[in-house]
Amino acid sequence: MNKDIENKFLEKAELFKALAHPTRLFIIHTIKDEAMSVKELTALVGVDISTMSKHLSILKNHRIIKGEKVKNYIYYSLAIPCVLDFMTCAVKVIKKNK
Repeated sequence: MNKDIENKFLEKAELFKALAHPTRLFIIHTIKDEAMSVKELTALVGVDISTMSKHLSILKNHRIIKGEKVKNYIYYSLAIPCVLDFMTCAVKVIKKNK
């Protein structure tokens, strides 16, 4: 692939990589209606706080989620709700391929 084409699609590929983990997909679906803290998400997923923080950091760095500090906690919510439209489309592709 030539560099111009690769550069054109690199940013999109990086976004897909950010979404390419079951825990991160779970986070997106979980915070779609209600902002949640690291502690709350950790309890739901059953991972340690440092692992959850890494997942949240990846999503935040790609601007998929945002954090709002309230007292001593940061509550995470979707920054780009249309990412759920992609998830709906992905489910359709999965069902069609079965």
